Amino acid sequence: MPQRESRTVSSVDPVLFEVIRNALVEATEEMSVTLQRTAYSTNIKTRLDYSCAFVDANGRMIAQAFCQPAHLVTIGRLVPRAVAEYEAEHGQGTLGPGDGLLVNDPHRQASHLNDVFLITPFFHEGELTGYVANCCHHVDVGGGAPASIGAFREIYQEGIILPVVKLFDGGDLVDDVLKLMLANVRAKKEVAGDLRAQHAANEIGLRRLSALWERYGAEMLGSYMERMIEYSERRLRAELAELPRGEFAAEGCLDDDGITGEPVHLKVRIRFDGSTARFDFTGTDPQRAAPMNCNLTQCFTACVYVLKCLVDPDIPLNEGFYRPIEVVAPEGSAVNVRPPAGVVGGWEVAMRLCDIMFRALAGPMPERVPAGTKGMICHVGFGGEDPGTGEYYCFLETLAGGYGGRHDADGPDAVQTHIQNTQNAPIEETELNYPVRIHEYSLVPDSEGAGRRRGGLALCREYEFVGHEPTFTTLADRARFPAHGLHGGGDGKVASYRLISGGEARDLGSKATVQLATGDRVRIETAGGGGFGPAHERDPDAVLRDVREGKISRARARAAYGVAIQPGEWTVDLAETRRLRRAQGR
Repeated sequence: MPQRESRTVSSVDPVLFEVIRNALVEATEEMSVTLQRTAYSTNIKTRLDYSCAFVDANGRMIAQAFCQPAHLVTIGRLVPRAVAEYEAEHGQGTLGPGDGLLVNDPHRQASHLNDVFLITPFFHEGELTGYVANCCHHVDVGGGAPASIGAFREIYQEGIILPVVKLFDGGDLVDDVLKLMLANVRAKKEVAGDLRAQHAANEIGLRRLSALWERYGAEMLGSYMERMIEYSERRLRAELAELPRGEFAAEGCLDDDGITGEPVHLKVRIRFDGSTARFDFTGTDPQRAAPMNCNLTQCFTACVYVLKCLVDPDIPLNEGFYRPIEVVAPEGSAVNVRPPAGVVGGWEVAMRLCDIMFRALAGPMPERVPAGTKGMICHVGFGGEDPGTGEYYCFLETLAGGYGGRHDADGPDAVQTHIQNTQNAPIEETELNYPVRIHEYSLVPDSEGAGRRRGGLALCREYEFVGHEPTFTTLADRARFPAHGLHGGGDGKVASYRLISGGEARDLGSKATVQLATGDRVRIETAGGGGFGPAHERDPDAVLRDVREGKISRARARAAYGVAIQPGEWTVDLAETRRLRRAQGR
């Protein structure tokens, strides 16, 4: 057994402070690696749609792995509520070593049903010391369509709802709970494997934390964790003191709610007073009997993410970071729903909130805020009977798009943005494991918002299904309202979603579930990012480079940027460019 270090906790050793802080973070990072390497589904092992964290015995976030920004707040808010609910029903102190609580209910402040949380208590010398927890986006949790995404009217249509239940009891799997869950999902092998991967990740977390507690002791670690929370709060308030003070407002719309065809209006007013940040969503539309709603935790997550982007990135993200933030979200609105509202599109809503909040801050902080992004998660799911195996399969991915231009850089092409940090599902892996052909995976030329710093390009992904008739769903956005440009920059190109059947193409809209015939194709072009600054101020050589790389056409270079390129050559016609820009009033 390692010798325990004995040090006073009356003062903070700054070196030891960093050692302990980083050791706690690394424990969650090891959880993350374990989860990835033991998971079954593409969505987790390849696309990395999961998060891991450590929460103290008082339910305060202490450390989390660098995974999904969408889960910045969710684990920390869910764990204390889930534990309190379990103990209210079963008795105080009834959770023991080896127990594991399973929950996915958005109306208990989880996120959407696909995000399944596993919470495991951590004991040291018989005392409850904290909880390790992880969240995984499972490829399917039942409901009305493969991948559990679609235009559903209420949460009961979205999949199996897991209140706070024990999946592990004293280290043993509770078979009946697993059987109940697997009876309600399509991708049984993947869901079962991913749940076991979640358990393995938490077990690794417990081992690493146990080693830390053995080395430093509960008193020292408890004291230093308090200081970590205080440190993050102090650092954030110091940053807030430097931000422009005042109130800043913006609004925007989602294409529609998925049912009525009517846009969903979102509004925010942000106030910085030098010590706190207040995000007020009063005026946002009421919740809909539709999927495009989010709960309070998802709304809070978007606010934390935006603030994190504005301040020193080295401020540790723990409970102390949350304390200076106030969120006002009217209950029953599209950003703070009541049961039984659907929330499968909740992250789509939260993603758009990020763009709207940045837009509100573009005036006072032009050097910290990007133009509009793809502004959606862009869920794509499909499933059916695999003609090769006869088994039911299910696939889920989220597609990238253009990022907004910034004051000093172009927006990156075809990236995940804001609260989304998932990875690409490679064509080779997808075609190997699922009965689908990817006919095209490319950038969409001329999809950028023109600007001194252009927006990022959208991507195109075209699917074909042969030998079977799957169900295909898109739950996305940006087909009507483009990514906004800033400070004279142009808007990005809107997204498109098309079904190609029998040689004819028809528009699906951004939210659709369709039954496909053999040989049908679905072509999705995501949204481009907005531009930053007037396009006529863009360096002609940068425009030429984009044309040479096939990112924009010669015609767009001329029309949008006032840049003429010599016919048959890769040189800028400077005289014609000057004439064009004069004629266009530039």
